Amino acid sequence: MRHRPTIVVLAAGQGSRFAAASSAAAHKLEQGLGESTVLGTTLGHVIATACPFVVVTTARLVPLASTLVARCDLVVISDDEARRGVGHSIAAGVAERPMATGWLVLPGDMPMISSASILAVAEALAEHPVAFSQYHGRRGHPVGFAAELFSELIELDGDEGARRIVARYPAHGVTVDDPGVLVDIDTPADLSRVRSGQVQLQAGSPGAPG
Repeated sequence: MRHRPTIVVLAAGQGSRFAAASSAAAHKLEQGLGESTVLGTTLGHVIATACPFVVVTTARLVPLASTLVARCDLVVISDDEARRGVGHSIAAGVAERPMATGWLVLPGDMPMISSASILAVAEALAEHPVAFSQYHGRRGHPVGFAAELFSELIELDGDEGARRIVARYPAHGVTVDDPGVLVDIDTPADLSRVRSGQVQLQAGSPGAPG
């Protein structure tokens, strides 16, 4: 592969929608999925790409994350920082790898995505400032940003994520044969559908990963 950007895995969200609809104390990323967890399955696909990566998380999920990846690949932010929104998490991950050839932003609650889809977006960054996956015309994740956007990415904050950056630059959609680029787990019902194989596709926004 010619282009190896760093994958920024977002695992610092509070999972409030899942928690509000569930009696379970565990965070949604800690929920079991097959022989692993939601986060573990997502990270398995990330690791399979052989691209460098970093996981942005909070103290609550460090015990889980540290069993999956090396401590040097974790960026631990405070709960107060996490509450500042997905933009802050993206900025923290990008700032941790300032010399990367680019960054792919991927929410940690997307266990159905394939490593091939991640690599397809990574390759597109060699020729485009912004790239994202798309399945049947629907925008998904990951969302990729070229190295020249570093100064803008590290200034992100709030829940808007990277929408303004995506809108400001020519964004290239990479068509993939992978419905998993659209599937995240926000509620217990989402998790049940994934576990049963009856997945309801819900397109994420490439401008607001997380």
